Amino acid sequence: MNAMRGYSQSNPAAPHAQGEMLDMVAFLEDVSDETEGAIDLVASNPHLRMALHLLKGHFEAKVITPTSLIGASRVPYATANRRLKEMIEAGLIEQRPRTKTNKSYSMHPSEKLMAQWVQLSGRVRRLAESRLGLKDAPDDTQDYYFGGSYTAAQSIPPLPVCTEPLKIPGGLRVLVHGDPTFMVMENLKRQFEQVIGTEINQRAFSIDRLREEALRNAERTASRYDILAVDLPWIGEFAERGVLMPLEQAMDIARLDPADFHTAGWKATHWGGRAYGVPAQTTPELLFYRRDIFARAGLQPPATTDALLQTARTLHDPQRGVAGIAWNAARGTALGHTVLMTMADFGQPVLDLPEKAGGFDTDALAQHSYRPTIDTDAGLRAAEFLLELLDYSPSDILSMSWYERVRPYAEGKVAMAYGYTLLAPYFELDDTSPAHGQTGYLPHPVGPGASPVAPIGGYAMGIPANLTEDRIAAAVEALTVFTSPGAQKLYVQNGSRTNPRYSVAADPDVRRASPIFEAVDGMSWRDELQFWPRPPVPQIADIIQICGEEFHDMLRGIISPRDALQNAQGRADALFETTLT
Repeated sequence: MNAMRGYSQSNPAAPHAQGEMLDMVAFLEDVSDETEGAIDLVASNPHLRMALHLLKGHFEAKVITPTSLIGASRVPYATANRRLKEMIEAGLIEQRPRTKTNKSYSMHPSEKLMAQWVQLSGRVRRLAESRLGLKDAPDDTQDYYFGGSYTAAQSIPPLPVCTEPLKIPGGLRVLVHGDPTFMVMENLKRQFEQVIGTEINQRAFSIDRLREEALRNAERTASRYDILAVDLPWIGEFAERGVLMPLEQAMDIARLDPADFHTAGWKATHWGGRAYGVPAQTTPELLFYRRDIFARAGLQPPATTDALLQTARTLHDPQRGVAGIAWNAARGTALGHTVLMTMADFGQPVLDLPEKAGGFDTDALAQHSYRPTIDTDAGLRAAEFLLELLDYSPSDILSMSWYERVRPYAEGKVAMAYGYTLLAPYFELDDTSPAHGQTGYLPHPVGPGASPVAPIGGYAMGIPANLTEDRIAAAVEALTVFTSPGAQKLYVQNGSRTNPRYSVAADPDVRRASPIFEAVDGMSWRDELQFWPRPPVPQIADIIQICGEEFHDMLRGIISPRDALQNAQGRADALFETTLT
C-alpha cells in the first residue's frame, strides 16, 4: 500500500488531465479579453463569462457562489443578476443548498451545460485546426488541445454534480484496496466531494488486510463503512457470510446500465443470480512484452506456453542483467493466484465446473455442487510449466508479488511479465521507462488444446449488509457516481488503466490514453475475458492460500510436483468437509 501511495502522489497524469479540461476555458477567456480590449464598443458577454467561470470552478473542484458568478460577468450587478436568472431558468445551472435553511446555494454546471460544452470544445478545436493551420504546427504545439479531451460526439462529458448534496452524518466512509485506481480516487477526493456534496473518508489496505477488515466489519452491529471494495473472487464468500447486501435490496439496478459493463466483470459480481456489487475496475491479467526487444530478436509474440518458454529462454540474459519473464511467485496469496491462472492456461479450472462454449459454467456455484480439481493431468502440466519458467526468471522471483513483478519490467530488467492492467501506469506514465511506449498486451499463452484466456481481476464496490437504514440511500447515490461512465473516464485521465465499461473503452480520449483499452475491449468481444479461473466460491481464498504454500515448496525444491499436487488436493478437499461459518 505504501508503494501505491508513493505512485499516486507522484502521478504525472493528473495535472495533464486537468489541464486539458481547463485549456479551453482559459482560451475562450483570453479571446474574450483580447476582443473586448482591442475593439471599442465590444461589451462583455455575461452569459459566456459566467459559464466559463462556472466550468472552471467545477473542473478545479472549487465552490462557486452566486456572488462570484455575478463578479465574473463583468457587467453591472443588476444586469448580471438578470442574466444569472436566465441561465438558471434555461437549465444551465444547478443550485445546491449549502445550509439546512436553503438560504445559501452553491452553483454548478448542469448536464445540459456540460453537453453544450462538449460540442463547443469540439467546434473550437476544429476551427482552430482548419483556420489557423494548427494541424501543421510543430509537434510540441500539436498536443495543445484547446479542450480536445471532449471533442468527439461520442465523448463522455465531464462528471456532473448531484442536484442535492448527500445527507449522511459524518460524511461518506469508504473501504478500498491500496491500488493505483483507488489511489486515483483519493487524489480526486475534492472533486468527488464537490460532486456528491459531502466529505469522503477513504481507508486503503493491502489485499489480505482488506479482506480481514471487511469480515471484521460484518461482525459489527452497524457497519463502519458505507461502501466496500471487494476483490471479485470474494463475492461468493461475502454473499453467504452476510458481508454484502444484494444490490436489488437497496436500489433499482437498471440505473447502473448493466449492459454497459464488460460481460465477465458484471457476471463476476453475482452469486445465486443476485448482484452484490458494481464493477469498479475490470483488470485482466495479461502478458506484457517489450515490442522493441522482440523486433530486434526477430521474435513473434507467444501464443502458446511452449512458445512462451522458448521466447523466455531466448531473451534470458542474466549476465547483462535481463531476465526472460517475471510473475507472481511469492509464497501464499500471490503464487496461489498464479497457480489457478496457470491451470486455466492448460484448460482446467480449480473446481470441477461443467464445460460450456467459451469456457466453464459458473451460474450454479451457489448450489455448492463442486469439488476441487488440483491433482490432475492439467495440474501436473501447470506445475511443470512453472518449474521451467523458474529457469528464465529473476533470481528473486520467489519473493515477487503484485508490484514486484512489474517494477523490473518497467526498469528494463525483464523482457516479459504477467501483470494486471492496473499496474501498467508504472511504465505507461513514466517516459523514462524503457517499456514506455514499447509494450504489447496479450491474453495468457495457452497449453495444447486450450483457448486463449485473460483472467479477470479487479474490484467491485458494494454496500455492507449491516449498513444502517438511514445511510443506505446516500451510499447508493455515491456508488452510482463512483462507477458511472463519467467517473471511470476521469480515473483513466488521471492515470488509471482499468475500466469495466464498454462505453468508456469506446471513448476516443480513453483510447488515446493507452492501447490497453482497445486491447482489453477486443478480448472481451472475443470472449477471452473470463472469471472462471478464480471462481468466486466461499472457499476460494483458502484454496488460493493452499496452492500458494504447496507450490512454493515445490518451486524451492522441497517437494516434487506430484507431492505438491497431492498435498494441495488433500488440503482443499478438507475445506469441503466443514460447513462455512
